[in-house]
Amino acid sequence: QVQLVESGGGSVQAGGSLRLSCAASGRTFSSNAMGWFRQTAGKEREFVASINWRGDSTYYADSVKGRFTISRDNAENTVYLQMNSLKPEDTAVYYCAAGNNAAIRVLGGYNYRGQGTQVTVSS
Repeated sequence: QVQLVESGGGSVQAGGSLRLSCAASGRTFSSNAMGWFRQTAGKEREFVASINWRGDSTYYADSVKGRFTISRDNAENTVYLQMNSLKPEDTAVYYCAAGNNAAIRVLGGYNYRGQGTQVTVSS
């Protein structure tokens, strides 16, 4: 079992930055691929980024490439999403997820999911 708790969300103006954290419990964290997804009311859940268990392979949605960076610290059982140059369209609830394959870009392909943290970007 893996339990995930996101933090770091908030409100920021366009062009600003936020860093999301996802703290995981469970001894299997270091063997899990981790992903970030986001959802806005009325829209489908959207893949944002993912990272393999070693931290040496990362994947990004085209919409965030060059602005967001995913990283992990297996010693701290934490995965991060550094978000720079934020845009109003980045406004969403952000979820982290744990699974077996970082190349998977659908939330249903992950085994565990957190409760989410709200990010609001104003223009």
